[in-house]
Amino acid sequence: MTDATANATMQAVVCHAPNDYRLELVARPTAGPGEVILKIGACGICASDVKCRGGAEMFWGGNGQPAWVKAPVVAGHEFFGEVIEMGPGAEEHFDVRVGDQAIAEQIVPCGKCRYCDSGHYWMCEVHNILGFQHEVAEGGMAEYMRIPARARLHRIPESLNLAQSAFIEPLACGIHAVNRGDIQLDDTVVIAGAGPIGLAMVQVALLKTPKQLIVVDMIDERLALAKRYGADVVLNPSKDDVNARVKELTGGYGCDVYIEATGAPSGVRQGLEIIRKLGRFVEFSVFGKETTVDWSIIGDRKELDVRGAHLSPHTFPVAIDLMARGLVTTDGIVTHELPLAEFEEGFRMATAAESIKVLLVP
Repeated sequence: MTDATANATMQAVVCHAPNDYRLELVARPTAGPGEVILKIGACGICASDVKCRGGAEMFWGGNGQPAWVKAPVVAGHEFFGEVIEMGPGAEEHFDVRVGDQAIAEQIVPCGKCRYCDSGHYWMCEVHNILGFQHEVAEGGMAEYMRIPARARLHRIPESLNLAQSAFIEPLACGIHAVNRGDIQLDDTVVIAGAGPIGLAMVQVALLKTPKQLIVVDMIDERLALAKRYGADVVLNPSKDDVNARVKELTGGYGCDVYIEATGAPSGVRQGLEIIRKLGRFVEFSVFGKETTVDWSIIGDRKELDVRGAHLSPHTFPVAIDLMARGLVTTDGIVTHELPLAEFEEGFRMATAAESIKVLLVP
């Protein structure tokens, strides 16, 4: 590190509070022991970023719960970049070299809690996630980013382009959710929500070769993409009787696996209605508000297996491999690339039907 680097600044999108995100000139990070500095290639805007900015309680606290976000913090967790600086020991620790393209998983595990100690690092009790905690886990909506020594860093092959590299994180999350569904060859699978990660799930679920793959969404253009990616049936709740169609397609029983990726309470209620008895319900979404359901459906009426899906444990290498082998595409998913200076427009577009995945490119 030179004196010039130590005193350098960079542009970054900084989260200060709900609805208070600013493009600022901040100190460029430098690498300490075991740490890496990435020159950011791109950073996606996730639905969780949008909900955090909107003040969702799971991020900012409420009803007796403390705030999880530690502001001010550079936002963004769907990033990748080029390794340009490494602290002492980082090369051996992460097995990367200067000039490599690399990506870090969202979580920076503490390495000490009962979950980390048992190998379940993605459920770390401390739970610092890049882009949400000041200093310890600053994010990727910036020109440069510091990867902490406790992070999990993965090299990206040179064959992947900008859109593919930036979509590794959403794809890795989608893989974990699909894996949680334990899809069998004779299963009818419903994926609710054809946003970026939902569309990744469609492609991954197809690789599991279920008997039927059904996708539900309110936007016809996204359903057309799902169909292109291999969905057998697509349904729009504003036009189709989803319950009736799923029952018709399953001999009156309902789907075997329901993966909820809408982030809307109606998606949960819909799933409980159309899933069969003893079915597997996978909840993936981040919700902006509370969801109320009749829990007797889960227990007394259907005895469902309800499974959560959080982050992307052990799936980054799988995502990189699937992308490199051409088994998953970003064509049609990554719709917009904007400079950091236009982050406000990027966040607006991320909530609108005109886009699917919006990238900020420094």
